Amino acid sequence: MLISAMFLQALTTAADTVNRVAATAAATTPQDTLSLFDLYLKGGVIMYPITLLSLISIYFFVERYLTISKASKIDPNFILQIKDLINSGNLKGAKSLCERTPTPYARIVEKGVTRIGNPLKNIEVGMEAVGKLEVYKLEKTLFVLSTIASIAPMFGFLGTVFGMIKTFFNIAQSANIAIDVIAGGIYIKMVSSAAGLIVGLVSYVFYNYLNAKIDRVVNQMEGVSFEFLEMLQEPAK
Repeated sequence: MLISAMFLQALTTAADTVNRVAATAAATTPQDTLSLFDLYLKGGVIMYPITLLSLISIYFFVERYLTISKASKIDPNFILQIKDLINSGNLKGAKSLCERTPTPYARIVEKGVTRIGNPLKNIEVGMEAVGKLEVYKLEKTLFVLSTIASIAPMFGFLGTVFGMIKTFFNIAQSANIAIDVIAGGIYIKMVSSAAGLIVGLVSYVFYNYLNAKIDRVVNQMEGVSFEFLEMLQEPAK
């Protein structure tokens, strides 16, 4: 009987211990889940301009991407057709072909066609001027992306600074404040910084990606211009 009583007491003690551990774990486990939408709402009014900057960044990226992609399409037979038309003396037909080809390199060649009969240096200068204008057209709104990449993180830091000022002001006004309240206020105020950094990083990637595509278009224009100038020198050989 004594052994049975001791065994029952041990089981009771073990059960009490398990219950206390479970109660402690339940008390320390966070009940709230971390929702991105909730964090966005708690980020404060500074999240609105950051959101606006993200939408502007996406718009200009898509617009420039479509424009540059269209400009990068090149017809491998274009310069050969121009050569045949010029060799046959059909300068009007060569100019008409350039006008029907809505690409930067076609507009450069068109300038060269209109100057045929002038010294080669004058033709080259004219084509180079048109080439610079075409590059400017491709790059004209890229500054928006670079600007957003710079100012979006600043907006985020500004929101965090204002939030921290408010948090520490509340701490100074309170005689006794719990550490979990302080931590909760601080991590919420960091949301705007994270959002600003994300928007800035994405805009920076957009900017560099489009610059790389423009570089490829510039290389295409230079290649077509070189072939055209080489073609003009062939009869003189």
